[in-house]
Amino acid sequence: MPIGDRTAWPAREALSRLGMPRGRTILDTLMWSGAVVLTAASAQRTGVFRGWVTVLLPLGLLCCAAAVLGYHRVTVRHRLLPALGLLAVPVLLGAAAFAAGARAPAVIVCTVCSVLALERLPLAAGLAFDAMVLGAHALVADTGAGKTAGTILTVLLVGYSLRLDAQARGAGFRLLAQERAARAAEAESAALAERARIAREIHDVLAHSLSAQLVHLEAARIQIERGADRGQILQRVVSARAMAREGLAETRQALSALRGELTSVEAFLRELAEPGAVVVEVAGEPRPLPAEPSQAVRRVAQEALTNVRKHAPGARVRILLRYEPGEVALDVRDSGGTDVPGELGSSGSGYGLLGMRERAELLGGTLEAGPVEEGFAVRLRVPA
Repeated sequence: MPIGDRTAWPAREALSRLGMPRGRTILDTLMWSGAVVLTAASAQRTGVFRGWVTVLLPLGLLCCAAAVLGYHRVTVRHRLLPALGLLAVPVLLGAAAFAAGARAPAVIVCTVCSVLALERLPLAAGLAFDAMVLGAHALVADTGAGKTAGTILTVLLVGYSLRLDAQARGAGFRLLAQERAARAAEAESAALAERARIAREIHDVLAHSLSAQLVHLEAARIQIERGADRGQILQRVVSARAMAREGLAETRQALSALRGELTSVEAFLRELAEPGAVVVEVAGEPRPLPAEPSQAVRRVAQEALTNVRKHAPGARVRILLRYEPGEVALDVRDSGGTDVPGELGSSGSGYGLLGMRERAELLGGTLEAGPVEEGFAVRLRVPA
């Protein structure tokens, strides 16, 4: 046994009555009451407490009870010297009763104190206390060596058994407290993750919508500076207004997604596609997707189409959504712009692809983006 186990106190949960079943509490109360009644009855039968000496019996029992209650309190606080001092009070009273001729109550009191010492004190201190008390009992006992040894062994076994029982109960409460702390930490982590997801959804919606509006408003500014036709400028303003309406609709859709109210991905992609310029194809058996992968596909498709409008105006776009075993793949490919992009190509924050890649990696997927033979391609794969 390590030295720390001999000198360490039992856990406070083991020493307190926290979580003690009601039946066990009633049983302990009956046992202590029985011990007091047995001690008083055995003291009366000795004939020592007669006349005015009779008053000493209840006073002695009250002192023992007060000392034991105080002993319980100071052991919960792990205070060794006060605990030993309080436990010595009933032992000394028992020794005085033994000297006066009341041997039976003295033996009961010393036996109870020996059990309490081994149950609630550090093991080394409890054994040392019991060695003194039980050793003194062995020296003065006249019941024979065999009975005395049996009594001492029984006291040690009972005290150590109660100690193990209390330690097991304390360990259970410590595990319960750790489990509650782990659940609280898990709930806090889940709340933080949910906040991050909501923030990411709002950021992606606003970034897409505002970036698209910025493209058209920037074009309108350039056209105004170049003295373009009023109809062309008005067309850009109308497009920006349409983008604002789309952004509002996307925000509402994002809020619906956070509540778990999602339309199918393929239906969303077809609504997103511009007639004549974007072709949407679906391969594999369509199936409902979890919220996170579904939102990833939607946001990547939006960002990819926004990049096409900014950097390859007039290009034809092909969107391929593939349902594969255990995952879903999205391929957005453009044919290259027919017009040379001017100032519009520099609008936006430049973090679109980075944000899409981070979103894919958070889900355990991948995102690849780069030029192909004719234009530019964005490929997303996420588990689903």
